[in-house]
Amino acid sequence: MASAAVVDDEQGPVLRPKRTHIVGLYTQPPAGATVVCADELGPVSPRTFGPAPGWSIDGHRIKAPLEYSRGPDKIWVYGSIRVRDGQAVTLTAGSRNSVNYQRFLEMIEQANPTGDIHVITDNLSSHNSKSTREWLADHPRIKHAFIPVGACWLNLQEPWWRIFRREALAGQTFADHTEIDQATRQATAALNARARPWVWGRPAPKPRTLRRRFIYHL
Repeated sequence: MASAAVVDDEQGPVLRPKRTHIVGLYTQPPAGATVVCADELGPVSPRTFGPAPGWSIDGHRIKAPLEYSRGPDKIWVYGSIRVRDGQAVTLTAGSRNSVNYQRFLEMIEQANPTGDIHVITDNLSSHNSKSTREWLADHPRIKHAFIPVGACWLNLQEPWWRIFRREALAGQTFADHTEIDQATRQATAALNARARPWVWGRPAPKPRTLRRRFIYHL
């Protein structure tokens, strides 16, 4: 059993070192460092995607026929968000492997030219392969922070994928992977144009402007 870890003023046996480290990167990042979250989406096959969840004009849930068509054509979407301002970097690739992951890390490094880069991601084989470790040895600014197994909620890239699907895929029909690549580029640019910082934890409740007053007359 792991020893008690500390997050701010809280201490207890239920906290684990890996989780504590990642939460610490969100709440108290090292001075001069950049914290990004990274993940892969896919494989995404060219097909017709259902519309985004919502309500029609007549008050009914929007429905779409189920689409089961799959073909050999597919694509993976690599994505990362910079926590301090919400700016995203995406890359599409035909497969998920060490070579494409290293290409993706190069893009993250170019987008953050100064300071250390802490990459919060899951511990996939391509993220921790011998080839990737050798590549990281030549790029010492990039440091991995792997999330524990079964704790995908620690990766803020997961909720960003939900926004991305709505922006890029919902209600669209794609003929091949090149159209998915184009939609990915357009959606990334649109989301970056209105990006905001990602804050760990629940926001503070808004103060009530109107409060009920109870007056008792004796």
